[in-house]
Amino acid sequence: MRQRWVRILGGTLALGLATATLSGCGGRRDTATTDDADTPVTCEVKDDIRISIATGNNTGVYFAIGNAYANQISAATGGTVKATAAETGASVQNIQQLVRGDYQVAFSLADSAADAVNGNGAFDGKPQPIRALSRIHTNYTQVIARTGAGITTVEDLKGKRVSTGSPKSGTEVIANRLLQSAGLDPAKDVQAQRLDLAKTVDGMKSGSIDAMVWSGGLPTPGITDLFTTAKNRVTFLDITPLLPAMRKISGEYEQASIPAATYGTPAAVPTIAVPNLLLVPESLDADLACVLTRTLFEKQQALVAANKAAKDISLDTASRTEPVKLHRGAEKALADLQ
Repeated sequence: MRQRWVRILGGTLALGLATATLSGCGGRRDTATTDDADTPVTCEVKDDIRISIATGNNTGVYFAIGNAYANQISAATGGTVKATAAETGASVQNIQQLVRGDYQVAFSLADSAADAVNGNGAFDGKPQPIRALSRIHTNYTQVIARTGAGITTVEDLKGKRVSTGSPKSGTEVIANRLLQSAGLDPAKDVQAQRLDLAKTVDGMKSGSIDAMVWSGGLPTPGITDLFTTAKNRVTFLDITPLLPAMRKISGEYEQASIPAATYGTPAAVPTIAVPNLLLVPESLDADLACVLTRTLFEKQQALVAANKAAKDISLDTASRTEPVKLHRGAEKALADLQ
């Protein structure tokens, strides 16, 4: 039996498409398949493919939507494309693994994706060969402090124990940029705790962490848990005074607010938001890219059932992925869906 194996990375997705020939005593990997730009896009996948979607922290929105997306891909293709989702560190790591060929699809924050194609930040002057399937939901920067820690602004984080997110995550990128925008050195002025969301929430509850930064959709399950169990002991910070400085770093940042009903706060919380993109390698087979994009929109309600953040996924904004270019398979799908 011949199968093409694809691993897709969500919250941050990484790409690599290979052909595996299986036998009773094991399998071997053949030459990786690539897109033929001269071939018309049919949006049909005829060979059996297994893909894995890399998402993000397991209490975050990437993980919730990524798992639902994997299920819907399998269902929409009648099992021809069998998809599963995996927990990852998120954006920067996802892009690096996508380009390396470890995965085929990745969820990513738009600022990290822009850094990748421009060769900025963690990508060290080396533009990355990635494409987008679509703009998806929006991430909201959620900066939370313990009420007894004497923290009311980002500047007050100096000397404090601050969770800046998982290593090589989009959250860590944003956390460091927030600190820099406030005139702080992330390496010297805070006691940085590079923790995933679950460990961060536990630290906030126990008091071993004074404050945290998280970038995620609304609602993020881990943040819901924190405000449910420690509601009177934690509070959001208004970080919007830092928006002008943040926009000097990346034009992807925009002002937004977290509705009061999201986490049961007394009022809406002003904050800084950034869109998310669903990424693939530029070499991904165009017909597969088309199928993945089409499924994202045709099965959107199932994604919304997994997490309300998926309501933000819209054909009106799907193509707004610059500076990351749309994959030609995604262009075909979006044109057909209009």
